[in-house]
Amino acid sequence: MEPPAQHDVGGIVLDDDTYRVEQSHFRNKYKVYDSSGNLVLKSKQKMFKMREEFPFHDADGNVVFRVKAKNVFDVAGDYVLVDERSGEPVVILAKDFTFFHHRWTIRLPDGTELAEVASRSALLEALRSLVDVLWFLPHKYSITTPDGDSIGEIEGHFSLRDKYDVRIHDAGSIPKTALVAGAIAIDALEGN
Repeated sequence: MEPPAQHDVGGIVLDDDTYRVEQSHFRNKYKVYDSSGNLVLKSKQKMFKMREEFPFHDADGNVVFRVKAKNVFDVAGDYVLVDERSGEPVVILAKDFTFFHHRWTIRLPDGTELAEVASRSALLEALRSLVDVLWFLPHKYSITTPDGDSIGEIEGHFSLRDKYDVRIHDAGSIPKTALVAGAIAIDALEGN
């Protein structure tokens, strides 16, 4: 099963190589901008839901896809990116449960692994988990293929709210929407 083309997820075309993600001050509410500063996506984590859910809207406010938890109260579980038009799952964001190292796998619904998103420093994640005053240190993640080849990174900036860049060097046939949505879901679900 081939992953969908870059433009096949919710009708959104993400053909840029760098996206800026900005979180609001008080909630898991996000805006995504392309490298020219144009708003391309926005999302807000639904509060008080039995299952985590993140609807993603285009710049005009139309829901284009959703990231939804497969199970109720998942600690280390699967989150499905669903195309709003077709209702079909596009990719699965699977959290690999570890205490001090954030690691997520992006795979097709049939189980084929497409990419891994992993924090770059287990030591820094451990310190951040144990010492609350280190929350302000920006997070950094690597995006690799299942073979370990680098295809991008997520790099935070020093800021009072989360602000980071998602850079994609070579996504190949992996939908960039999955990588951008994965970055937002990881930020919110890890409590970054």
